[in-house]
Amino acid sequence: MVLLTLAAVQNGASTAEGQYLSPHSGVAVLCGAALLLRRGHWLTAPVLVTVATGLWGWAMLPLLLVVLFDLAAHRRTGVAVACAAAALAGNALCQPDVPLWRPQQYGSSLFLLLALVGGLWMGNRRRLVEALNARVEHLRIERALRERAARDAERSAIAAEMHDVLAHRLSLIALHTGVLGTTHSDLPAPVAERLTLLRAASTEALADLRDVLGALRGGPDPASAATPAAPVLRDVQELVDQARTAGQHVGMTVEGGPEHAPAAHRLAVFRLVQEALTNARKHAAGAPVDIRIDYGPPATLVEVTNTPGAAAEEAVPSGYGMVGLRERVTALGGHLTAGPGGAGRWRLAARIPHPVPTEQNGNRP
Repeated sequence: MVLLTLAAVQNGASTAEGQYLSPHSGVAVLCGAALLLRRGHWLTAPVLVTVATGLWGWAMLPLLLVVLFDLAAHRRTGVAVACAAAALAGNALCQPDVPLWRPQQYGSSLFLLLALVGGLWMGNRRRLVEALNARVEHLRIERALRERAARDAERSAIAAEMHDVLAHRLSLIALHTGVLGTTHSDLPAPVAERLTLLRAASTEALADLRDVLGALRGGPDPASAATPAAPVLRDVQELVDQARTAGQHVGMTVEGGPEHAPAAHRLAVFRLVQEALTNARKHAAGAPVDIRIDYGPPATLVEVTNTPGAAAEEAVPSGYGMVGLRERVTALGGHLTAGPGGAGRWRLAARIPHPVPTEQNGNRP
């Protein structure tokens, strides 16, 4: 626009015997500023340029072409045609020194037509690109919504399967052990203790299952569905007591207090010990288990070892427990190892570093 305005000033000066300070130069600068700044009503600049072109002819033609191109690009073709016709008619009436009708009678009309066609093409292309961008954004949002709906449906299906498969059987175990527990006076003491343990374990398993199903199903609120309910923190000593009641030989050494470790670490310790005791019962029945826990800081350490033993007759192979434990420990920034520990022993060990406080992070170089 600056170059076109300077060209209009130069053309006007050449027709006014080299005088740059003239009404034509002032009008050219005013029209260029109106087109460049686009202040006020959108019709202001087209009217100014059309009037100036009608009065001075070829000198103002470049600015008029810009006006026609812009109007056609914004779907104001009727206004553009009216401006072109008004400029041609005004030029025919005012007869300036260099009118639009000379030196070629229809030369200016061709330029005006090309400006209109170019503006229409550019406007259609711009609107097509905008429509395609909007379509792509719509498809992206639609795909995200479909993926979310598929995930919700998958989680609901998993929750339904878990409920149908596990809840019924756990409820039967809790019911029958409760019924048998009411007749504990007729049962030997070890059997009564085992029944009490089974009832407590099945009841806790039902509570855990209910929490997991609630987290899988989510709620109507997206925020609550995205953030599952916090698990209940339990004491590792409870696991050890249950294992001892079930006949396992378990020794445990604890250093530091659980309050020194984050809640996520305490939950990980509980799951690690629970999985280790379960694997020992399945694959090394009767073998003593040694548990060592250090709550730190600077890290939470867990080590569970057991000597060789006899595999349970009805052990159900799984392998998913260790996968879940490794994912849990890795998510906390820790490291988990499980394998032979020498002399036929099996060793499970995990180290989970404590998070660095925020103020210490800010003081790091």
